[in-house]
Amino acid sequence: MEQQQLEEKLSQAFQLMWGKFPEPVMLIRRNRTIVAVNECCKGFGGAPGVKCNAVNPEKHKGCKANQALDKDEAVRQDTVSGETTILGYWIPVSGVPDYYVHFGIGVAESMKAAQAAAAKEE
Repeated sequence: MEQQQLEEKLSQAFQLMWGKFPEPVMLIRRNRTIVAVNECCKGFGGAPGVKCNAVNPEKHKGCKANQALDKDEAVRQDTVSGETTILGYWIPVSGVPDYYVHFGIGVAESMKAAQAAAAKEE
């Protein structure tokens, strides 16, 4: 199967499973290109075709994507953003090498708090 067809199928399956998840979720290639985003991620500006680490490389220093892909198992890392603990996950797509799902529980809350703080400063 060619890459475009594969990614169309992966994107459809991704939307079925993650479309309504209340945190930003991305389907990403090993090279860090975003293949698909859910509604929440789209609402915060996430978009397919962009490198996930392009917007803020500093925040990606703790990325566990390679570890998850190399070991072919989910990896979790907890971090603190402001007053919110983020439970970050990198989960390889079963049976499809070099693709993974990435999300963090608590990201939406943290981003909303940051947006509210920025609005108060204006």
